[in-house]
Order: sequence, then structure tokens, then C-alpha cells
Amino acid sequence: MINDIIKNISQIIRFPSYQQPAAEGAPFGEDNRKALDYFLSLAEFLGFKTKNYDGYAGEVIFGKGKEFAILAHLDVVPAGSGWSHDPFGGEIDTVNKKIWGRGAMDDKGPAIIALFALKALKNEGFKPKRKIKLIVGCNEESGWKCIDYYKTHAHMPDEGFSPDADFPVIYAEKGIMHLKLKFKADGDFSSLRGGERVNMVCDRCEYIGEIDQDKIKEYNLSVEDNKIVSKGKSAHGSTPAEGVNAIPAILKYSGLNKIESTLFNNPFGLCDLKDETGSLTFSPNVIEGGKNCVYVTCDIRYPATHSREEVLNAVQNAGVEYEILSEQAPLFNDKNCFLIKTLCEVYNEVSGKSVQPVAIGGGTYARALKCGAAFGPEEAGEENTVHQANEYITFEKIERCFKAYKLAIERLCSQK
Repeated sequence: MINDIIKNISQIIRFPSYQQPAAEGAPFGEDNRKALDYFLSLAEFLGFKTKNYDGYAGEVIFGKGKEFAILAHLDVVPAGSGWSHDPFGGEIDTVNKKIWGRGAMDDKGPAIIALFALKALKNEGFKPKRKIKLIVGCNEESGWKCIDYYKTHAHMPDEGFSPDADFPVIYAEKGIMHLKLKFKADGDFSSLRGGERVNMVCDRCEYIGEIDQDKIKEYNLSVEDNKIVSKGKSAHGSTPAEGVNAIPAILKYSGLNKIESTLFNNPFGLCDLKDETGSLTFSPNVIEGGKNCVYVTCDIRYPATHSREEVLNAVQNAGVEYEILSEQAPLFNDKNCFLIKTLCEVYNEVSGKSVQPVAIGGGTYARALKCGAAFGPEEAGEENTVHQANEYITFEKIERCFKAYKLAIERLCSQK
């Protein structure tokens, strides 16, 4: 069965399902819809009942009774730059035992693994005492319209897990806020732009202006087609320290030092906020200049026991205009509840480790549930390529996740 999982992960990676212009029956783009069609067709081939919610989301049904959710997503962030493998090639590397491509870990790979875990249980004659709904969304990376649509057209279970973060199990997630800030600046900066998505650390920023070779060298910039270019390294917006933001060097070069200092030197004093779920992270990831102004869209992850008002008050007190583009309240579960304890026990049993539930800055579909948790696929100490160039999933990871998801579903759905 592992070989079938590898083949199908490779196939579904080949659909470049990042958000694109809507089309009929494809609210997030035709490639996005093709990925959903592929997944649901595969589930039907494996013998499951499925439903397509108008291209927003899909579901796979197994069993009867009180509902239990497995929430994954089939959309991805754009490829970005710096790849040495085709980001949408789904290359199966039998030498290094990896599958390369955008979505391999986030979240197409885990979605396929979860589907085959259901198939394996079905083959073994497992009769779940709960109605398992494997729900796959198509807009997780760009606004969660998929979840909103699903909730208005179907019933969202109260409990479940999302295979879209870290092992052993995530009991808490920081609050998420995407703010678009407006800074006043003397001059026309309409030729200043950088970043592709608010939840990806900006890895390229460009500016058209006077070319000063000394300053270009000082800030480690380059000139391409008469554009002054800063190159960084992408990373997930929740872990900006793992990337290198390309924006600060361009801000300094273009004389916008005050904006650079405000955004990248403990912005608004917010990075002092922290609790057991970690410190607040503030990542300015998209920038666009205009006449006498600069707009910067920032990814903010605030500690779960703090409030959105603390963030907004700090920005207001600094006199900066802002627009809230999207936000999600924090998730906070009791570490000793049945769901969290069971998932942690399953991971420790499968991995041979003895670790405790953790909190993250990332936001997963788990917070769409009354009692939800993120469960894998990432593990402490391994290379993280999520939202970065050369994303991959190993054959070993596939096998370990398969064992963990299969056992977790069995234990959580063996009782009503």
C-alpha cells in the first residue's frame, strides 16, 4: 500500500493548485479544482462515498454514528524561487527515497496518507462507531473560504484532527492576524514591490530607482533588467526566523529606514508578548509602494492567551493606519482531554519516543472544530521545507504517518 501512496502523492503534486482566477465550478482556479477532482475520484476508486462541495471542498465518508473529522487541504502556496527540482513535477527520487514538490508535506502528502489509512482499516474489516468525514479544503492557504462554504452547506463535526502541522500533537495554536499597514513616505514608490503571499517570508523584493553601486554592494543587492533586487529565503509565515526576508535591504536602499526600523526591530513592541504557546511573531511579507505611501502586509501570530486587541492597540498607538485582511482566533485545548492524550500516546507508540503535546504559531483546520488538534506530519529535529524551495516528503515519513494515522483513527473511532 505504501507504493500506492507514493504514486498518488506524486500524481496530485502535479496540479499547481495555488490560488488562481476563479472559473465556473472552480472558485480557486481550474488547477485547484483538478486536484480536488483527482482526490475524490481516487477515494471513489478505493470504495468510499464522496461529495464535492462546488469546488470549495470535498469529503470522503467512512462509517456511521457521531461525526469525527479529519481535515486536510489540497491547495498550496506558490512555488517561489530557488528550486532545483520541478515544484510541480512530483518527482519520485528512488535514490534518496523522497518525493519532491510543492505540497508534498503541506498538505497533499498527508491528505493522501490519511485516505489510504482509511482504506487499510476498511480492508481489515474495521467498523467505526463514528461517521468519519475526511474533509479536504481548497483555500486553506489563502483565506479559508473553503471552510466557510462547507460550514454553510454541510455539518462540521465537533471533534477531529488535521494532519497539517507537527507531531506528537498540537494542543494549542496562536492567534493569526494579517494586517495591511500604510506608511506615509515622501516620493513616488510605485516601483517598489515584493512578496507573493502574506504567509510566506518574502524571498524577492524589487525597486526601480537610481542605481548606486556602493549601496548595492553595502546591502548585498543585485541589478536585473534595471531593477534593484534583494533576494532572501522563503519560510512559513509562522516561523519567520527560518527564512531571510528580502524586504529590509530594499527599504534601506530606497531611503525608507524609518519604516524598516519600525517593521524589523521589535515592531510596535509586540514581540515582547509571550506565554506557554511562545512569543508573538511578526513577519512583513508583502510590500507595494505608491505615491507618497508604502503598503506592507504582515503575518502576525500572537500567543494563545493574549488578545487581538493588544495587537491592534499597539499599532494604533504608533499612529499607523491598518486594515485587517483576515484573522483567526487562537486554539487552546486541555492537554489531558481524550483527543490530545490519545493522539500523543499513538505518536509515542509509533515513534518509540516519549514526548508531550506542543503549541505552534501555525494555523490549521483544527481550529475549525470545537475540539480539534493538529497531528503531524513534521517532527522535531528534521529539515523543514514547508513553504520553501525543494519541499519534499520521505518514504520513511510516509510510512510513519500511515501507521500513526491508521492507529489514531482506529482508537478514536472505536467508541461512540
